[in-house]
This record gives sequence, C-alpha cells and structure tokens, in this order.
Amino acid sequence: MTINTAKIRMLEGKPAIGAELALGSPLAAELLSNVGLDFILVDTQHGAWADDSTMYAFRSISLGSSTPMARVRQNNFGEIGRLLDAGALGVVVPMVNTKQEAEEAAFATRYPPKGGRSGGAFGTSYYGEDYNEKINDEVFLAVQIESKLGLQNANEIMSVEGIDGCWIGPNDLAKSMGLDLQSSEGLKKHTDAIHEIVEICKQNHKIPGISTGSSTVVKPWIEQGCLFVTAGYDDGWVIEGAKRTLTDLGR
Repeated sequence: MTINTAKIRMLEGKPAIGAELALGSPLAAELLSNVGLDFILVDTQHGAWADDSTMYAFRSISLGSSTPMARVRQNNFGEIGRLLDAGALGVVVPMVNTKQEAEEAAFATRYPPKGGRSGGAFGTSYYGEDYNEKINDEVFLAVQIESKLGLQNANEIMSVEGIDGCWIGPNDLAKSMGLDLQSSEGLKKHTDAIHEIVEICKQNHKIPGISTGSSTVVKPWIEQGCLFVTAGYDDGWVIEGAKRTLTDLGR
C-alpha cells in the first residue's frame, strides 16, 4: 500500500504544505506534484472537475512526491466514497456544522468496522494489492469548520472518532459571522475565532489546518500550530506568473 506521507508528517507534528487545484487539469496536477508540495488538493466543490479528470489527476499526482487529496462537493456518503474509489488518499468535507454531520463524514470515509464505506474501489490498483487492508489507516479526513454554527459546535465536531483534522475555511467563516475584515474589530474577532478552532483541535488531539492563498498568509498560522495548510491555487499561480512576466517587461 502506498504510504500517505503527508499524513505521516502531520502526525509527527510537522506542517504538510499543499495546493488547491481548480482548473480541472490533470497535467497541472502532474507538474505541481514534482515541486515538493506535501499534498495536492483536487477541489471538486469549487473547481472545474469531472469524474474522469479527477481520477486522472489523482494518478498524475501519484507520479510525483505529493499525496493526492480532494475536497468533496458536499457531505454525502456516495460522493465521499467515489473520490476514495478513484484514488484520493485524503478527503476534505465542507460545511460541517454539527457533530452528526461529522459522524456522517467519518462513517463514509472508512471501511467497516471503523466506518461504513462501501467496497468496490475501481481506481486504486496502483496503490498495491493490500489497499483494502491498509487504507483505513492511510486515509486522512479533514472537516471544514467555516460557519458560525460550526464554530459553536467545534468541540463536539472535533471529538468525533474518525475525524483526523480540520481545514478551516476563513472566508466563509467571516461571512457567516457577519464580520467586516476591513475593520480592526472585525479582523480581531475573525482571528480570535480561528485561534479558538485551532486550540479545540489540539485539545481533541486532532490536526488543525487552514485554507490560505499565499505563503505570506499561511506562515503565521503554521507558527500557531496549523499543520494541514494550503498556500496557493493553480489558477492564482498562473495569473501571478503572467503578471510578473509583464511587469518585468515593463507592461
């Protein structure tokens, strides 16, 4: 069975640094898999991914040194299982607001007796013949706390067995809390809320994480103990690289 090296890093207390992919390109996934990222997150919730391109992306990522992960469209038993069947070694579940929703995500992610995942993985043969026996230990499940209700229930959510960590969604959290991040008061409440979730993760012996778009933003959160972090997006890097080239050319 292929080892989930990103999960091992996090369990050792080291940050796993990843990227989100939204453009729907398995070739972009392959290119990024060789630059040193610990994991690459195929974003099927907000990205331009279909079933086939998602599966090809997982295989392309596996050609390099990164761990293939994905954000599922919604907290749904069938959709979580299908991503795993296609080759994801990690799953991020968005908008988890209650303990029951966390339990549903955990149930869908692992085979019995630890969960209720249905057998029939169709895109995992390259992981080894012992996939079915080892995947429960190798898979990484993170839930997103990104709402006012999720914040209120964060301790119950993170106490659920089978949840490995959290991937905080700071933008949706701010919207749900009605915060103006341009004001010092709103920014402080937002920062305090994220700190609270991170500390709740630690208290429950779960891995804290956060979604960000740049190394500048993510560095302070790594210093605060976040271990499951994204530091950029494929579409953002394409635009940034083009702008930088034009700037260098005086345009």
